[in-house]
Amino acid sequence: MILDLKGIYKDYQQGKMTVPVLKDVDFSMEEGEYVAIMGPSGSGKTTLMNIIGCLDLPTSGSYELAGQDVLQCKDRELADVRLNSIGFVFQSFHLLPRESALENVALPLIYAGVKKPDREKRAAAALDRVGLADRVEFKPTQLSGGQKQRIGIARALALEPKLIICDEAVSALDVSVQAQVLNLLQELKERLGLTYFFISHNLNVVYQVSDRVGVMYLGKMVEIAAYDQLYEKRYHPYTEALLSAIPQVDADDRTERIQLNR
Repeated sequence: MILDLKGIYKDYQQGKMTVPVLKDVDFSMEEGEYVAIMGPSGSGKTTLMNIIGCLDLPTSGSYELAGQDVLQCKDRELADVRLNSIGFVFQSFHLLPRESALENVALPLIYAGVKKPDREKRAAAALDRVGLADRVEFKPTQLSGGQKQRIGIARALALEPKLIICDEAVSALDVSVQAQVLNLLQELKERLGLTYFFISHNLNVVYQVSDRVGVMYLGKMVEIAAYDQLYEKRYHPYTEALLSAIPQVDADDRTERIQLNR
């Protein structure tokens, strides 16, 4: 098991008022899993992501990442966990516009204290993995949206993290480019044994990529199961409304669609 959260609560203070955001969330992932999280705005997806990504701490509960008790870490140790164990791929890329593709990918290696010759070599290797070996000197303004997201993926790979968090990673791309990026993520998962925590509002994306789907509603994880199991037997009214938005397709057809996309 790569991560295990139990009894996670998260409250925020608004003046004298306590606002509960996460309520008794249990969530775990096995190494090599591809888990997608869905839910309406305000359901707690981003807060859960921030806790898993060590960007925030829960009010109460427990969290282990690769066997390490994250909540017992001091600030510096937490920063090290975030830097060395977790990669992030963002919806809006978060690239430095004046830096080259190579320099953008090398950025986390600078924070990790990797010396320049080694970090340039590792950044170039990461760009090669995502098919951009010929774009190392290009600035973000010279690249397409799909290429920018490939740089974002390469940056996430640079430190060889245990877990990659994808926050709406393809929602800013057009449909054809979405398919290319999703196929790349799947290929990297299979080749490198990666684990993905993937937030998405797109049912078609979730359908194509996920091993399991978690559904959040009003701060709780109300469902979590393999997509096909979830489609056949869902328990929460929000899940019913969500999945009724697309037609049912059997498992054999799903496998065939994924293979055709590759």
